[in-house]
Amino acid sequence: MAQKSKDSRRTVAIIGAPLDLGAGRRGVDMGPSALRVANLNAHIESLGFRVEDLGNVAVEQPESAHPGHRRARYLQHIAATCRDLAARVESAAERGYFPLVLGGDHSVAWPVVKALAAARPNLAVLHLDAHTDLLEERLGVRYCFATWAWHAARLLGPGRVVQVGIRATRRDRAHWEQVAGVRQFWAADVRREPERAEEEILAALRAAGASGLYLSNDIDGTDERFAEATGTPEPRGLLPDFVRRLIGRAGRELPGCPLVGADLVEVAPALARSGAGAIETLATGAGYLRETLAAALGGPV
Repeated sequence: MAQKSKDSRRTVAIIGAPLDLGAGRRGVDMGPSALRVANLNAHIESLGFRVEDLGNVAVEQPESAHPGHRRARYLQHIAATCRDLAARVESAAERGYFPLVLGGDHSVAWPVVKALAAARPNLAVLHLDAHTDLLEERLGVRYCFATWAWHAARLLGPGRVVQVGIRATRRDRAHWEQVAGVRQFWAADVRREPERAEEEILAALRAAGASGLYLSNDIDGTDERFAEATGTPEPRGLLPDFVRRLIGRAGRELPGCPLVGADLVEVAPALARSGAGAIETLATGAGYLRETLAAALGGPV
């Protein structure tokens, strides 16, 4: 095992994962570059932490339009990308760094969760999203943006995946909680009673009995008024103030269960209806990342 750096406690490892494969190219592969351009490093360094940018994992788009060929190429690309991403996360964790993954689509969460769970068996996931991502497979593909949470819940165990902001699904909460073993807090309930929702979400995370927490933050969990630059913007979502507050409290109020990694996914600046919408989405995402790192690493917001 590599020797930890003397500065490892205060080092953030940025890993870009520009995946945009499973639903046809939508533009979310531009998220890592856009977030870097939006002064992400300056945000991190302003908290007093060191930045180690480990670059982007390599991703190739399937070339053939034939459905069978496209699926085969997709499976090749997603497998290679997941291996690369997992290796970079493992390397960062080995050195004591905090892995911060920039997506890309939500497929990136699966290899990160799997790698962190191997290093920290009692892992839990706080998943912010408009969608459940709880399909067992999608169009014959086992691991992708629509299935990662299903596999994470199976890997981690009942109650270890807590989902917040759900509102775009054909099944009700009782179905998903029973079938997948997750805990869900739907956006409508959060918006109606945000203070109560905060307490119940934190209680669910405490009840998970985990010793480490991974934050997987899909920008479309946030209401489209503040995050229109994404592949599937959804109305009536989480408000940014609520998200920032929840992240901060999750990072500071779970004794024995620190934040051990995080992602921000599905940011797609080119899909905004206006330049102002793209700028606002990036600002919202950067604010989430700043709050995440402040909570995880002990710096002031």
